Amino acid sequence: MRHVRVTASDDLSDGVADVLEEAEVEYTVTDETSDRGVSHVFTFPARTEEVEGILDALKEVGVGEEGNGNVVVSEAQAVVSEGFEEEEEDEEEENGDDRIPRDELKATAESLSRSTLNYAVFTVVSAVLATAGLLQNSAAVVVGSMVIAPLIGPAMASSVGSVLKDDELYRNGVKTQFVGVGVAVVSAVVFAFLARLVISPELDLLLIEQVAERVNPDLLSLAIALGAGVAGALSLTSGASATLVGVMIAVALIPPAAVVGLGVAYERFAVAASAGVLVLLNLLSINLAALIVLWAKGYRPEKWYDEKPARRVTQKRVIALFAVVVVLSGFLVVSTLNERSHAGFEEDVETYVEGVDPNAEVGFSYSTGFFSSSPERVTVRADGLTADRVAQRVSRSTDAPVEVVVVRRETERAQTGATAR
Repeated sequence: MRHVRVTASDDLSDGVADVLEEAEVEYTVTDETSDRGVSHVFTFPARTEEVEGILDALKEVGVGEEGNGNVVVSEAQAVVSEGFEEEEEDEEEENGDDRIPRDELKATAESLSRSTLNYAVFTVVSAVLATAGLLQNSAAVVVGSMVIAPLIGPAMASSVGSVLKDDELYRNGVKTQFVGVGVAVVSAVVFAFLARLVISPELDLLLIEQVAERVNPDLLSLAIALGAGVAGALSLTSGASATLVGVMIAVALIPPAAVVGLGVAYERFAVAASAGVLVLLNLLSINLAALIVLWAKGYRPEKWYDEKPARRVTQKRVIALFAVVVVLSGFLVVSTLNERSHAGFEEDVETYVEGVDPNAEVGFSYSTGFFSSSPERVTVRADGLTADRVAQRVSRSTDAPVEVVVVRRETERAQTGATAR
């Protein structure tokens, strides 16, 4: 629901009244005196989906052009009118579309695309908190870092600029996106270097669960990024709060950017490269999904002659984004297949060991490369097994050289007894 206020000069007032009567809205008119003379102020409530058509009609009669009046659209929390509510319910049943008007969408996108000092500060703080959370292996801190990340705006702004053929808005959105991700990565690198110098000089990043999850991601990561783009676009077009959806977009960008910083600081460049590819893939996937959703929702340029060029440009950008996403997704496919082979390997070894000792415990460790990993060590806690027997079984399941360590429970009990005495 929107509350619309139209200010029109004397010579435009009849045209405005005709537009509102044709749109069948209930309006009131008051006179307003200013240094520019007497103006007529029309105010009325309108359903969100009706506003765009009304605004276009008002522009056609000259409102807003060359200083001739203005239009202000604000959100209406409630309208106390039984007839209006019944009409609104009937209209919702007919079309069910609650998208905000083009001008409101553009204004919102412009406000979200600005690369301000607050944007930079929030991005730095978010990246630092994410890096600290990863080092602590704290999911709560990592999630908290996402809440304050301001990354939803630029991604949505570039997509809005594409479908509305606003090149400046598109460029600002793209620029602010890359500035934001760059600031996040640099902040993570600096903080990780300080953490390495002061707190953890030697640290195996892959032993940290929160880091390992983002080093060799699978295809589910692509689904997360695409879902974030869809959710972001829908929240923007419905006029809903983008705060929670912004967290979803930050999930796809901030933690991987922090992992890039950790990889650089700890000189684990395979880790940094894997996470860097994930950041780029997620960023492009979010833009791709947002572009498709905005076009599917019916947003077009204001001028009819701009619609065809906008369609052509949007199609080219969708095709380009799709092509790059497909290429980068190849890394995720490799990682997913690699993970699947590890699952089969682990199941085979565990089945063999448990067949000898049902109470056995089996642990696996892997060496990680660029979007790939290979078994490095198998540790077995069991009775009745030797390292040679397990090694023979392991060699049947993988060609990689794997170290096998068998720890017998009898030895552990003897050591515990000796310690107790």
